[in-house]
Formats: sequence, C-alpha cells, structure tokens
Amino acid sequence: MTTTRAQPAERPEFVRDVGDIPADLVIEAPLTLWERVYRIDVIRQATLLVVLAALWQAYAVSLDNNLVLPSFTESLTALWDGFISGPLLARALTSVRLLVTGYAAGIAAAAVLTLLAISTRVGSDLLNLLTAMFNPLPAIALLPIALLWFGLGAGSILFVLVHAVLWPLALNTHAGFRGVGETLRLAGQSFGLRGIRFAVKILIPAAFPAILSGLKIGWAFAWRTLIAAELVFGVSSGSGGLGWFIFENRNQLEIPNVFAGLLTVIGLGLVVEGVIFRAVERVTIRRWGMQR
Repeated sequence: MTTTRAQPAERPEFVRDVGDIPADLVIEAPLTLWERVYRIDVIRQATLLVVLAALWQAYAVSLDNNLVLPSFTESLTALWDGFISGPLLARALTSVRLLVTGYAAGIAAAAVLTLLAISTRVGSDLLNLLTAMFNPLPAIALLPIALLWFGLGAGSILFVLVHAVLWPLALNTHAGFRGVGETLRLAGQSFGLRGIRFAVKILIPAAFPAILSGLKIGWAFAWRTLIAAELVFGVSSGSGGLGWFIFENRNQLEIPNVFAGLLTVIGLGLVVEGVIFRAVERVTIRRWGMQR
C-alpha cells in the first residue's frame, strides 16, 4: 500500500507574483541592431520614401514614355537644374511668401471668431452658422468672386487662402475650448486664475491638441488651395509661383519640369509637417504629457 505525502499549504507571505518584482530589478534583453534602427522615425520614413522612389523609377522605365511619366532620376535632374539655373527657386519663394501671409491672416481671423464664440452665446451661434455655411465650400469655387473683387494678382490669392484656413482652424479651436473639462476649469479658478491668466494657464494648454490639429488642417488646405489658384491666375507683374511654374511647363510639354514642381510642393509640405509642426508638438503637447 502506497501513501501519498501531503503537500504543505502555501503561506501567503512567501508567495510572490512576477508583477510584484520592482521594475529596477527586471533585466530586459538588449535590443538588436534592427530593433534600434526600426525605432527611429526618420529612418523608417526615409526607407518608405526610397521604396516609393524605386517603384516610380521601375514603372517609368518599363513604361518608356517621357510625356506620360518621366523617371524619378529625370525628375530629380529637372529639380536640380530648376533650382540651380532655372526659375524654380524664385517661384517657390513667391509661393511661400503668399502662403505665409494668407496663413497668418487666416489665423488672426480665426482667433477673432473663436474669441467671440467662447465669450458670448451669440458669438458661438455665429461661428457655428458661418462654419456650416462656408466650411464645405471649396476655396477654389471663390476664384471668380475673388477676381471681381480684388483683380488678377496676389489679393485674390490671399482671399482664397484666408477662406481655406479660417473655417477649419476656428472650428477645431472652438471645439478644443468647449472640450476643456469643468474640473480643470474649477481647479484653475481655485488658484485665483482669471481673465487672460486663466486662458493662458488653463484653457489654451488644455485645448492645444485641437488647436494644433486645426493649424495642420488649415496649412494643408492653404497649401493645396494656393497651388490650385496659381494654376488658374497665379501670375502678376511677370512673376508667378509654383502653380504657375507647373502650368507653364505643362503647356510646353516639359513634363520632367512639371514633376520637379510637384516634388517641390511635396518637399515643402514634408518640411513643414515633419520639422515645424513636429517641433511644436515636441515642446508643447508631448512635453505636457498629452500625446505619446
């Protein structure tokens, strides 16, 4: 006859869960070289760009039709020549100058409307009504009216740029302010914050993710509206921007130059998104712990 030896009961004070081990005592396996490289955002994005460029080059070579799709290398050569000895740099500076002016004017107009909206019920109703009316309206549809009011030139372009920036920015900013929790408002008021100090210390930081989103959307709308407007009437006093550069070269069947202009538009967009807005995110909402 065999007997089974009874196991002693577990004593709770000697039972340890793995989750109870302090974090500083847990030894993680070192990352491989591939894992370290993969965690760098710039390298991942650059790799994707290289893959897209390779696909473009392969398809263009197989197509073998320069008028339909020039190769990536031909477009890069046209881009280099346009900046070094051609008018591409001057055209890009013209577009950027108009864009910055219209963007700043749109931000100022959005700030005024948002201030009215958060101050009074009538201002809120006015902003909601105007955004419902004009936000779905494409800025390019206002070109005929802009021509009648401001003539052929920079004034018409600035008008449609302000329209492109104003409504998405005002809508996002107003939504951000309305989304600030009552607990946070009461906490600020309990510390004696009132007026401008209350807005700077509490409202703006809490609403800044929505504000920044509106700034990004407004920038994208303004950039594509500018190029479309310049394609239509973007020349004045013998000079034009990137849209006019693309239009001229399309008429002359200089398709590599057309793609050089498009690459310039894309490159400027990547710089603003990947450098300027990323830096703003890093020193604001990421630093405040509002975004990972």
